[in-house]
Amino acid sequence: MKSIVFVLLLWVHAVSFAHCPNPVACEIKYVDQAFQKTKLTGEDLEKAKAMRDQGEKLYKDGDEDQALKLLKETKKFLLEGVAKN
Repeated sequence: MKSIVFVLLLWVHAVSFAHCPNPVACEIKYVDQAFQKTKLTGEDLEKAKAMRDQGEKLYKDGDEDQALKLLKETKKFLLEGVAKN
């Protein structure tokens, strides 16, 4: 019985975090978190900030697909800065 309860709790936990109701808003959040971890400086950091801002603008203008694509590129760019150092 305990194992069934445990499995159910794990399943509920996984389901509750597996789906994001707004993928663009979640991606903006992930990008903002990546800014805290990156080692990028100077022009690279400014480029990442511009990419993030452009992604948010695209989202606000209603172009969610392009916004999501750009934000994912931004996150990757920022996280590559973490890996380099």
